[in-house]
Amino acid sequence: MAAAARPGPGVEELVLLEKLLGLPKGSKYGVQGERKVPVLQTNNGPGLTGIMTIAGYLVKQAKKEQLLGSTAEEKAIVQQWLEYRVTQVDGSSSKEDTRIILKDLNIHLEDKVYLAGNIFTLADILMYYGLHHVMVDLTVQEKEKYLNVSRWFNHIQHYPGVRQHLSNVVFIKNRLYTNAH
Repeated sequence: MAAAARPGPGVEELVLLEKLLGLPKGSKYGVQGERKVPVLQTNNGPGLTGIMTIAGYLVKQAKKEQLLGSTAEEKAIVQQWLEYRVTQVDGSSSKEDTRIILKDLNIHLEDKVYLAGNIFTLADILMYYGLHHVMVDLTVQEKEKYLNVSRWFNHIQHYPGVRQHLSNVVFIKNRLYTNAH
């Protein structure tokens, strides 16, 4: 049985993104190479390769370019976080890698609502999808340690259409029991 029959995480995210963007179903995805890099077969010519390339293409197909940023600076920041997602998050393999990523994000999100500042972008969507499996496994103490990441993640998972079939990650908002008697 060929292992390539099951889509990689990148393909699954692209299908979620398509649905979120309101695009019709039916895109033909495949994967290539050992790292299972997503490939989208387009009608005209060679396929598009890589999650960020395909995601950008889907956003443009859906005519929702605002998700890529409005100003030159916003576009660059969105691109920066998409790159971070592919190079750091997707490349992380150890608990230590994950801890560094969460620490970096926690510092960055200290005074921001979204990764690119005050606007919801493709970077938020794909970082949410990329971190979902990490956040599901965090303990309550770890979620509290990375409070800004937890706040951001909880906000994104409640953004209309983003979470879809992914499990809701629970964040404790208040302590039921305190030491005060």
